[in-house]
Order: sequence, then structure tokens, then C-alpha cells
Amino acid sequence: MPAKNPRINVVLEEPLYREVQFLAKKDGVPLSTKVRDLLREVLETQEDIFLTRIADKRAADWKEPLGLSHEKTWS
Repeated sequence: MPAKNPRINVVLEEPLYREVQFLAKKDGVPLSTKVRDLLREVLETQEDIFLTRIADKRAADWKEPLGLSHEKTWS
């Protein structure tokens, strides 16, 4: 029977493998679950960094006369 979710094979250096294994044991979850959760956290962090850069650029380019402030928009 095929797996419900897509699978991926990853090769880790021994120290990295031991660290992930330690975290999985500490949390009482399977190794694959811990790797999935760590990957999800990293992807969310990368998304946050990307969106922060966009927001910072927009804030730097902001010109008051050309747009409405938050207060003016919602008052």
C-alpha cells in the first residue's frame, strides 16, 4: 500500500543526526516527526524573514502625502 504522504530521503552528518535523535527522544516523538517539525519551523522562519524584508522596504519607501496612515485609514 502506498504511503499517505510523500516521502523524502535525507543524508545527515553523524553529529547532526545525533542532535535530531536527541531532540526526538526528548520530545517522545519519532525521528521522522521531529525532522518534519524542525523543517516546518525553518520554513516559517524563512517566510517571516522574507516578509519582513518586504515590509521594511515598503516602510522605507513610504511617503506620507501619497498614502494614508494606519490611523487615517481606520478612523
